[in-house]
Amino acid sequence: MNVKDLDPDASPQAAFGARLRRLREEQGWSQDQLGARMEYSSTHISSVETGRKMPTLRLARRADTALGTGDSFEREWREMHQGSLLEGFPEYVEHEGRAVELRLFDIGIVPGLLQTPEYARCLANSAVRRGEITPDQADELVAFLAERQATVARARPPMMLVVMDESCIRRQVGGPGTMGAQLDHLLRVAELPNTILQIAPFEIGEHRALYLPTNLLTLPDMTVIAYAESQMRGHLERDSAAVWPLLTAYHQLQAEALPQSASVAMIREVRKGYQ
Repeated sequence: MNVKDLDPDASPQAAFGARLRRLREEQGWSQDQLGARMEYSSTHISSVETGRKMPTLRLARRADTALGTGDSFEREWREMHQGSLLEGFPEYVEHEGRAVELRLFDIGIVPGLLQTPEYARCLANSAVRRGEITPDQADELVAFLAERQATVARARPPMMLVVMDESCIRRQVGGPGTMGAQLDHLLRVAELPNTILQIAPFEIGEHRALYLPTNLLTLPDMTVIAYAESQMRGHLERDSAAVWPLLTAYHQLQAEALPQSASVAMIREVRKGYQ
């Protein structure tokens, strides 16, 4: 695509690129110079400016830093992604990036923060085949997840408490290679000093205290917020009157789940089926 033919009104992606180019030129910088400041290649900057490549959250934040635009590029990026993310999730992710403790519970699939790129890509591609999202949105979701994982894996990472329903490790996603690598990754995660990984086995039956994927975040001021999802909707909850019962349920779930050593043993046993 020729730069001068780019129409900022063509799409939010085009508008993002056009604004990036305009501000770069106002500074008198080449794509090489802006790329050096943002730690991207000039080719990557060119692709974003001309709308050929979708900007990531990381790129938006670095553009704000390099160009002194506050958080305007980041806000523009978030507006672009509202269509492919559930309601409440973008705001949840902002809190996730600064939380001191994360409590995660998921059913059926491995929690996003623990997914390998191949596992995440397989889920996104499946959503494309079902017509739920476009290929571009699939790319955005996979890139967005990588950004989240990088943010949580910071110099002083948060404590992460994870309870997964047994279905998360029993349900094969992708081929044996993809699933085997995902289980290997879970075993590595369980060895991290800031992580406690537990499996809620099928046998606990009705004693499983949570029935929807639920995340609880402890923020630096020690307040706790919750995020829960249904098939079509996400909800961020800040009201302590609603959050505390969820926190109680999470503690009850942890009590019923297998301890980490037994959970790791179960993952290793399932892994044998993917040799």
